[in-house]
Amino acid sequence: MSRQSRTRPDSSTTALNEAYDTALLDLDGVVYAGGEAIAHAVASLGTARDGGMHLAYVTNNALRTPEAVARHLTELGVPADGTDVITSAQAVSRLIADQVPRGARVLVIGGEGLKAALRERGLEPVDSADDDPAAVAQGYGGPELAWARFAEAAYAINSGVPWFASNTDLTIPSARGIAPGNGAAVEVVRIATGAEPQVAGKPLPPMHRETVLRTGAERPLVVGDRLDTDIEGAFNGGVDSLLVLTGVTDGAQLLAAKPEHRPVYVDADLRGLLTGQPEVTDRDGGFGCGGWTAFVREGELALEGDGQPLDGLRALCAAAWTDAGDGTCERDAGKALSRLDL
Repeated sequence: MSRQSRTRPDSSTTALNEAYDTALLDLDGVVYAGGEAIAHAVASLGTARDGGMHLAYVTNNALRTPEAVARHLTELGVPADGTDVITSAQAVSRLIADQVPRGARVLVIGGEGLKAALRERGLEPVDSADDDPAAVAQGYGGPELAWARFAEAAYAINSGVPWFASNTDLTIPSARGIAPGNGAAVEVVRIATGAEPQVAGKPLPPMHRETVLRTGAERPLVVGDRLDTDIEGAFNGGVDSLLVLTGVTDGAQLLAAKPEHRPVYVDADLRGLLTGQPEVTDRDGGFGCGGWTAFVREGELALEGDGQPLDGLRALCAAAWTDAGDGTCERDAGKALSRLDL
């Protein structure tokens, strides 16, 4: 089945950590949220690693350096070093370095992760539009990023300096819930300038390029919680994906996914790396998985049977995605989803 016509999650008779050589793992919403490890993440990653799977951490969050991220992972019980981490700051810095002279000044609207990545590419971070920058680089700077930093970006961009953004994720998971992400900050600058940035992060090609260059993965599996970054990025890169339901995506959003947002596999959390994936089959005019059968009935998505909630969700995906074809399913799924404890 081609990715363009995916109408159901795939099955795997082999545990995913054995079927793929490298897991390209998102961090926020997958491994941790608000700095704390997500349930089952540490043990699952340890088992996958001990079984020979290479673990690489691919994040659109440009705030911290790879070394700082690796230290945090190690503190959580997931041993890592800086070479295991790929950030959107690295991807946008390579994108900028391809377009400006080595040693050029770059106005940074963001944190230390972005500054360090620019220095790695031989560029000089500066803080003011008056420093004659050759480019503006904007990345997530944390909740304390001062409003005056957006003004500096606007001054430079309005004078003709090219603008680059590490990513445009509108939200970011935190310990207290969903918070504004770098995409929200990018919108502030866009309103003030009318300009459009060149964007490097997932789901766009510069991030995929950076990941390939730094990991050398041969059979990668993208693991993420976001349809519009992780899953679409895997789709654009032509690699398989596993969606975990520990971050921003819920069941209703998954059922409404357009083709490029439909993951190859779906599971509750990172324990899904350690198992195979059940088959979704044609059944009684609908779609079956485990003890559940899903249909489109009287204009709604319907679910019959009983069993593991995730099997019910997988069956509903098949019903919704088949009904939607190359579009977005607009069927009411409320009653069907209410039967599942997700």
